[in-house]
Amino acid sequence: MDAVLYIHGKGGSADESRHYIPLFPDCFVTGLDYRSELPWEAGTEIRAAVLDLSERYENLTLIANSIGAFFSLYADLDGLIREAYFISPIVDMERLIAGMMARAGVSEEELCEKGTIRTPEGDLSWEYLSFVRSRPVHWHVPTRILYGGLDVLTSRESAEEFAERHGASLTVMERGEHWFHTEEQMRFLDAWIRSCAADRH
Repeated sequence: MDAVLYIHGKGGSADESRHYIPLFPDCFVTGLDYRSELPWEAGTEIRAAVLDLSERYENLTLIANSIGAFFSLYADLDGLIREAYFISPIVDMERLIAGMMARAGVSEEELCEKGTIRTPEGDLSWEYLSFVRSRPVHWHVPTRILYGGLDVLTSRESAEEFAERHGASLTVMERGEHWFHTEEQMRFLDAWIRSCAADRH
């Protein structure tokens, strides 16, 4: 029997994994409620969960949503999972942070000096930005990406660049948002997963 591990996005939970049980009827499907919001810590949590599942199941599939996909990129999963499905992944965190800094009027010098600055969009962290800049992503897992054309966190250019650089397939739902949640969007997501699974077989 194979297994599917779901990694939620910000504000989500492992309970969201239940949605994918009918889509992978021959697999054990579970989710991970990781505790950290830092990529170097969340990545360690994800890797530990994958290693635990790999002891009990032959093949592992990863489904990761939004920042959950970003954290997974730092989990050192090469060779541990068969394939990954990324839904609205954040793939260029440096660009996202730069946009937050610009909108908040925060300079690099100010962020470096203060370490952490609160903004209406969330906290800015010099340690976080430095980590992203100093550790380029090395990802060699066969990956399929679902991207919403109305995504406000990841640009289409970033998604296309990531897909090309890492040999991933990219599917765009033009009316999709960063958070796939409407009935139409969820139907599209489900059909995408079923189509990908059919291609594999």
